[in-house]
Amino acid sequence: MTTEAPHALVVHAHPRADSLTARVAARVRARLSADGHTVDVLDLHADGFDPRMTVEDEPDWADRDKVYSAEVRAHMARIEAADTIVVVFPVWWFGLPALLQGWIDRVWNHGFAYGRSRPRLAGKRMLWLGLTGYSHEHFAKGGWDDLLDRRLRIGISDFAGIEETRVHLFHDTLATAPTPPPS
Repeated sequence: MTTEAPHALVVHAHPRADSLTARVAARVRARLSADGHTVDVLDLHADGFDPRMTVEDEPDWADRDKVYSAEVRAHMARIEAADTIVVVFPVWWFGLPALLQGWIDRVWNHGFAYGRSRPRLAGKRMLWLGLTGYSHEHFAKGGWDDLLDRRLRIGISDFAGIEETRVHLFHDTLATAPTPPPS
């Protein structure tokens, strides 16, 4: 009996290919591959994803079967193909970078990620990996860890039918970033 290897989608959103965020995404990819997963890496910056909402991709609350743009349908197909979704991102302004938020807004759309009696994304696993420059203590003192956890785990993943979701924040990442050369 042949069983298919589990398939993971690793999404990351940072403008620099040499960023700590990109290095974490590469390690996630390597780890998943070593664990027997096939891995699809979606680098939103390198792929030139446009986060701006268009009329073509605006939800139609009266039509959950609306046909969205070809770009959005291609991203939806990549999400549907995955058993596990891992999103690696820098925490900017205590939330998602605009590019990643735009990806959620345009792709995780009505009729796809929500709006059906049985969610299409049910049964998938999801891991959000955020990198923040603040210490754990400072982040927790402001309540931002709880706020971000609720927003990602409940407000996005659970809302889309993904019940097995974790949020992990890497703190003090500015201390681990490479020091720029002196001028």
